[in-house]
Amino acid sequence: MRFEIVTIFPGFFASIFDNGILRRALAEELVTVGVHDLRAFTHDRHRTVDDRPFGGGEGMVLKPEPLAEVLASLGIAPKAERQEGPQAAESIPSEGGGGFNPRIKPQSIGALAPEGSSLQESSFAPRPRVILLSAQGRPFTQALARELAAEERVVLVCGRYEGVDERINQLYCDMELSIGDYVLSGGELAAAVVIDATMRLLPGVLGNEASSEFESFGVADAEIAVAEDGVPRSQHGAGGLLDYPHYTRPAEFGGLRVPETLLNGDHSEIRRWRREQQLRKTLANRPDLLEGATLSKEDRRLLEAIRDETE
Repeated sequence: MRFEIVTIFPGFFASIFDNGILRRALAEELVTVGVHDLRAFTHDRHRTVDDRPFGGGEGMVLKPEPLAEVLASLGIAPKAERQEGPQAAESIPSEGGGGFNPRIKPQSIGALAPEGSSLQESSFAPRPRVILLSAQGRPFTQALARELAAEERVVLVCGRYEGVDERINQLYCDMELSIGDYVLSGGELAAAVVIDATMRLLPGVLGNEASSEFESFGVADAEIAVAEDGVPRSQHGAGGLLDYPHYTRPAEFGGLRVPETLLNGDHSEIRRWRREQQLRKTLANRPDLLEGATLSKEDRRLLEAIRDETE
């Protein structure tokens, strides 16, 4: 899978890609990332990327011309043309194309990936999914992260200032995406969130493949493969709920003990306790998730009992 990031701050991503599972995924070439400096696609001595909004108002708006140029350099046509038929595999231009634009300062590039990682090279450009990161966009969810993980190439356009000229959204972007009901100073943090949440779902990125199944917002039990060793599972698939509480050693801390259920070795009892805790957490912190969650008859019975306790 390949991510392309369009930004006016390419150096922002240096420390992000140099730590944790993102660093390992890049080093092992499980994913590649290109960061493209929007200012490299301007043609004035001030490298101007923004201008005042038509109709008045506060702030500045990212101009359409540099954005159109950087997308063209990545081999990305307007979406009307992309939707006409299959996009032929094509070489990614070396000048500002599929990797780092040569006009970006070296210090903005050097720390972006571990030595030997595949952050720059790609021999072809699969059909892209172009996403504008914006506070006006569709909410980013775990389900959408799973959807993006099935893509071959995702292009993330980082908004800035008051936003991006709407014609770029209309002409090029397949989706407008928001990571929450709040406003950031730019789309760079949102791009990092989308990449992290999506990349960890790719095969081989996590040390344990099941880690991405048994967690908040995960899939339902019916979508999870049965363990081959025949040992009963001690957890449920989240089915859209929040995760259950976790405990580790010591068994007692600050006057609080780990729940006895987790210490008795009864997988079925542990599984039931964890499901109840998932329901409790979700009801307390995100009751909106219950409407779309995958709930069994037993789940609904437990949920009703929990509601009776709290009334």
